[in-house]
Amino acid sequence: MNYALLAFLTTSLSTTIGALPAIVFSRAPKKFQNATTGFSAGVMLAATCFSLLLPSIEIVNSPKTSGTMTALICLSFLLGGALLKILNHVVPHEHFATGREGTEKAIEFKKIWLFVFAITLHNLPEGLAVGSGAGSENPALAYPIMLGIALQDAPEGFVVAVALTSIGYKIPTAIGVAFLSGLVEGIAALSGYFATSVMKEALPWALAFSAGAMLYVISEEIIPESHRKESAEYATIGLMLGFALMMYLDTALSVG
Repeated sequence: MNYALLAFLTTSLSTTIGALPAIVFSRAPKKFQNATTGFSAGVMLAATCFSLLLPSIEIVNSPKTSGTMTALICLSFLLGGALLKILNHVVPHEHFATGREGTEKAIEFKKIWLFVFAITLHNLPEGLAVGSGAGSENPALAYPIMLGIALQDAPEGFVVAVALTSIGYKIPTAIGVAFLSGLVEGIAALSGYFATSVMKEALPWALAFSAGAMLYVISEEIIPESHRKESAEYATIGLMLGFALMMYLDTALSVG
């Protein structure tokens, strides 16, 4: 299957598929929500290290230019985080736990759209990461990221759907939000794919940029949110499991 299509389908559908069980299970224990949120953080954290940063350094590394190129990788990494920081302060959005953020224009939007924007900001780095890996057209690089992000998107979609229904939204609306957020992630994946497939030289910088954007989301949003609720230790357990799974996938699928 075409790498671009696979990247798009993986990112755009996994969140929606994960939200579907909310049709039957309209509630989820806080322990489960914390564990799945922590799991997402763990997968993303391992992907940042093993699937994005290390490959980007390996691509540019050579005895003569290793210092300079690694410094440029670090710069790309920081630029990715800076972009998400800017978007986080500019784009009006609302989190389930912390309330509204972004510009004062947030009040002009319906609350449901603020949730959509928040989830979109959360998923944007994941889409870029999947697309950048797919753009390499190297299975050892592309498949671990795709599978890891899909595995963490599915339970995340369920938690989002349950959270929306718990504050009064109907199931079709909750699943619609999951679909929209997944669609934006898919578009981000296509952007990352075309950027790196058309300009192969951009691959290491795109990987590092995606890593920086992802780490910002992990530190700024996901880990703090998972530890604001009761039973925060389950978030830590989930993070450890997610990290271990992604580390295994990256190693197992990279062999050969």
